[in-house]
Amino acid sequence: MEQQHEPRNMSSKNHRRGPWTIQQQHTVYENPWIKVDHHDVTAPTGKTGIYGTVSFKGGAVAVLPLADNGDTWLVGQHRFPLDEYSWELPMGGCPKDEQPLEAARRELREETGLSASSWQGLGHYHVSNCITDEQAWGFLAEGLEQGDTEFDDTEELAIQRLPFDEVLAMTLDGRITDLVSVAVIQRARLLGLA
Repeated sequence: MEQQHEPRNMSSKNHRRGPWTIQQQHTVYENPWIKVDHHDVTAPTGKTGIYGTVSFKGGAVAVLPLADNGDTWLVGQHRFPLDEYSWELPMGGCPKDEQPLEAARRELREETGLSASSWQGLGHYHVSNCITDEQAWGFLAEGLEQGDTEFDDTEELAIQRLPFDEVLAMTLDGRITDLVSVAVIQRARLLGLA
């Protein structure tokens, strides 16, 4: 359920956020997943201005499932904000009351039907830190067993199994543009894990 908010002062006095001073703040828009705030600020240079931020009510997880033969899985779907089709690692939301590893296990099972006996962290990421506080965690999943998918009722996903080297090439030639997928796939190669 989306909500529109009337502007409201955060406090009657200025307050600091690092070297920034926030004069006023108000929520412009809020729904179950995000909150958009407008800030009247004084920058570290002393210049006044505005800043808009998008705060997420959870994080994101991405999973690189790696088969014994080196294959991995990608999930394809149309991404509404971009109006483009996107191939990505299996990924999804991580509510604040769920540990990232548990969210990763759930998302891998829901989107690919896979479960894994071995998990390794592949980084913690800030997705676009100039405008949002969104965080993402990457994981490597091995010791895979195939089960049934459990897509969300809004998802229409395609799944493909490819050799890891082909997936890595897709991050280099622009066929995979999702930043978290690119980071996790390339980190796995740089660390010699895939």
